[in-house]
Amino acid sequence: MRYAADGPVAKKKTLTELRRAVDDIDQRLLRLLSRRGRVANEIGQAKSRGSRAVLDAGRERAVIRSILDANPGPLSDASIEAVFREVISACRSSQEPAPVAFLGPEGSFSHDAATRQFGGAADLEPVQTIGDVFAAVEAGRAAYGVVPLENTIEGAVTPTLDCMVETGVSILAELKMKVDLHLMSRDGKAGKLRAIVSHPQPLAQARRTLASRFPGLRLETAASTAAAAELASKRATTAALAGPLAAKRYGLSIVARSLQDDPGNVTRFVVVGKGQGAKRTRNDRTSLVVSVHDEVGVLEKVLRPFAANSVNLSMIESRPLYGRPWEYSFFIEVSGHTDDGRVKKALAGLSRVAIHTKVLGSYPIAE
Repeated sequence: MRYAADGPVAKKKTLTELRRAVDDIDQRLLRLLSRRGRVANEIGQAKSRGSRAVLDAGRERAVIRSILDANPGPLSDASIEAVFREVISACRSSQEPAPVAFLGPEGSFSHDAATRQFGGAADLEPVQTIGDVFAAVEAGRAAYGVVPLENTIEGAVTPTLDCMVETGVSILAELKMKVDLHLMSRDGKAGKLRAIVSHPQPLAQARRTLASRFPGLRLETAASTAAAAELASKRATTAALAGPLAAKRYGLSIVARSLQDDPGNVTRFVVVGKGQGAKRTRNDRTSLVVSVHDEVGVLEKVLRPFAANSVNLSMIESRPLYGRPWEYSFFIEVSGHTDDGRVKKALAGLSRVAIHTKVLGSYPIAE
């Protein structure tokens, strides 16, 4: 021990000593993770006895928030959240090996959303269309599905709304993801480009910017942004409009970054499945589909029970009912949970004016 004028000075540890300390911490972390995994399996068994879905978005969000509130540093909140999301993912997968279907191929925004929600330990299964996601969940080939529902620029994703009407799945959770649209090609050079390919939604989200910065280039559509990136990897004169995950997945170079017309471009994704809806939290959303006859004043009749019970509507979209001329469905989202008294009263009033009301689920609102 060395001494300074005002007392002893701790000896600095050598590199070998520091590495031994890290090794010791890693071993303790492993024992704690194994213990957490065993407890998680017991929780999974308890949920199974109660016929409850393993996914509990509200509980998982509360766990992450509690951890971040207690984070002393030096690791950032983003780093801590990423670590614990993977821990939760691994524990959930050990409770229930559950395939998750998403709009593929790998590298799409839906793939990114599915990874953020379920983590790297999840069994993520790409499918070709949004309808295929719902079909996989309905048939039991996937326990969950991840689909885009709404974008801040282009509004509702109508194939998702139509599948909500036509299938028997429920919404279990939602997440919001900032959508950064990059132009990418094999060599990253704009001079030789003749076409830009993407899913119709991203092309619409960057319509004005593309017309201004890349006039004259032909616009082509693909089933997903990842499919567009895959096509661009095979064509020297074609660029894809997609996210950074697609560039990495297909070995493309960035031509131009952040081409969305609105810098606050955000897409809301939902997790669909067959399990019971999420438990009530203090900040929930309820989604439902209402079928009505086409008659004068029908929309006012649909909205009246919500206004009468002070229930806020956050979204309403009308869709024609397939095979039933002059009948329509409204996809409606309201603030609150079906366990809330005001929401219960509004739904009871709605049932008296609608042909059919189908509650798709109540779930925590994404932060």
